[in-house]
Amino acid sequence: MVDLLEPYFQRIGYSGPREPTLATLHAIVAAHTRTIPFENLDVLLGRPIVLDIESLLGKLVHDHRGGYCFEHNGLLLFVLEALGFEAQPLSARVRLQRPRDFTPPRTHMFVRVWLEGRPWLADVGVGGLSPTAALRLDVEDEQATPHEPRRIVREDDRLFHQARLGDTWADVCEFTLEQMPPIDREVANWFTSAHPQSHFKNRLVVARAAADGVRHTLLNHELTFRRADGSAEHHRIETPPELLAILDEVFELRLPAGTRIECEGLSWD
Repeated sequence: MVDLLEPYFQRIGYSGPREPTLATLHAIVAAHTRTIPFENLDVLLGRPIVLDIESLLGKLVHDHRGGYCFEHNGLLLFVLEALGFEAQPLSARVRLQRPRDFTPPRTHMFVRVWLEGRPWLADVGVGGLSPTAALRLDVEDEQATPHEPRRIVREDDRLFHQARLGDTWADVCEFTLEQMPPIDREVANWFTSAHPQSHFKNRLVVARAAADGVRHTLLNHELTFRRADGSAEHHRIETPPELLAILDEVFELRLPAGTRIECEGLSWD
């Protein structure tokens, strides 16, 4: 049997209760998003993304790396099930910075958790806007998190997870409550990691939540520290060695010296 819980909790620095309660769910989501970064480095380095439990533990836990939604939420799903939560993977379309008249591929997965007969959304793998608390799925009211306020709104047969950024509600993802079995995750994972039109093949994306409502994000050459009040500091990365240093110092992602990461959005003179 895979030793899952002890190394995972050590990785995210969690030592709280393990009963399948809402408090436990909130605490695990918060600790995970503050510890394990969202990143697509292996995609840009031409390495396969494997979703079985041993591979997820090896990469995200033992090797202190990050990943994207199928890795983050796949690992979270294994953990929650091991703790006795009733949880299922649901499919979604990421809508960050995409107009409503555009239909993105169904290449996102999050976890629905049932507690006392009510559904909650847990999503530790949606990049720079991963919610740092679980969200009620059956209400449309604004919900507080340690970072941005959130809400779930219904429009006809579609639901939208939204984040309030300043005075604006921005779509994060769209879904229909359809479950995403392993075969569907494998197909979507292949598109996300290998298809030439996948945005993970064409740009570098790294993100992690921090304390006090701060978020750290890296998009190609630009590193951003965004505070809870919406103010931000930006820093441009000029050289490959500087990028490796930022990955190490800000996101605790340590790659071998001399590693060169390149893509359409990240080119070096």
